[in-house]
Amino acid sequence: MGLFSKKEKSPSQTVVQDVLKAKKGERALIIANPETTVIAQELYTAFIEAGARPTLVFQQRKSSMDYAEEAVIGALKSEPEMVLSISAGKLGKDREAMEKPYVMENSDAGGQSFDSAFDYLLSGKKSIRAVWTPGLDEDMFNRTVNIDYKALGERCRTVCKLFEGAVSVHVISPAGTDITIGVGGRKALVDNGDFSLPGSGGNIPAGEVFVSPVVGSAEGKIVFDGSMTFADGDAMLSAPLEVEVKAGFVGSIKGGAEADRLLKDITAAENEAAALVTKKKFSEEQGAAYRKNARNIGELGIGLNPAASVTGNMLEDEKAFRTCHFAIGENYDGDAPALIHFDGIVRAPTVTLSYGDGSSRVILEAGELRL
Repeated sequence: MGLFSKKEKSPSQTVVQDVLKAKKGERALIIANPETTVIAQELYTAFIEAGARPTLVFQQRKSSMDYAEEAVIGALKSEPEMVLSISAGKLGKDREAMEKPYVMENSDAGGQSFDSAFDYLLSGKKSIRAVWTPGLDEDMFNRTVNIDYKALGERCRTVCKLFEGAVSVHVISPAGTDITIGVGGRKALVDNGDFSLPGSGGNIPAGEVFVSPVVGSAEGKIVFDGSMTFADGDAMLSAPLEVEVKAGFVGSIKGGAEADRLLKDITAAENEAAALVTKKKFSEEQGAAYRKNARNIGELGIGLNPAASVTGNMLEDEKAFRTCHFAIGENYDGDAPALIHFDGIVRAPTVTLSYGDGSSRVILEAGELRL
């Protein structure tokens, strides 16, 4: 296994055996790019060792605005038990489903729609379990995968439990973040590295608790001072990037060239949503929603992986201790569809939960967990 450090299990074996808990005869679809060939092949071998039936498919690297190849979507529709998007960028959008979304009927999620086959199978039908790794590289894979997943799971459960009954979250930071988001009725979600049941999935490396703010509820200022996702990839910020938020949506953006870059990418997503209406790919209603939600505050997440650091790669950065992150664009509750989901890191935050009975609880203080 020359690539990886010599441990009881390689990172690939850990993913297959401990994270996905692959069973003999189960099908696994690995979707990779040329840049992730080594990791994908290691995973393929680990599935063979576990007695599973892997299939490895390659496509060119995709950005947040690109479409997945038709053959990739076709492979997803075969509904393997496990799907791994081992991507240097993104999996890619599902052109067919964006034009004609999947709609759940006769289920607990009745009426909910999905604009990709992947999301439909994972969160709608719950027929697959999945791993997705936007931006994964070999160094990160080797450093951050072989962790204590029992301890991570306990940490995630504790934080998730604290979100129960919360109606709002207030976040401040030394760089100037001061924002309140509504979370009443929202359920905090976990990326805890246990993707062993149908309908479960998350990142590798794992390690965060995250929640979708109530649409329209966020109010205040976010100052990103770690890294940021842009349309063409992630990057460390050379200077803090200040985002004003009013009634849940991004207003002004300050911070020099990187502020201009972020605004350009958000505007491109707004314009593409309008173009899809002109091309008759979106209805007027769809286009308006996607355009508006390009400025939505779609996520608040808390990093809980002790092996992760802020390196300029968001896949790892958003899992790092002593950070939280906010996303601009699509959320995870399905009521704010957008063409983008741009994460940004806030260092050393203080995060305070407020509850319906008037009580409050600090869960991060200057970046340190208070559990």
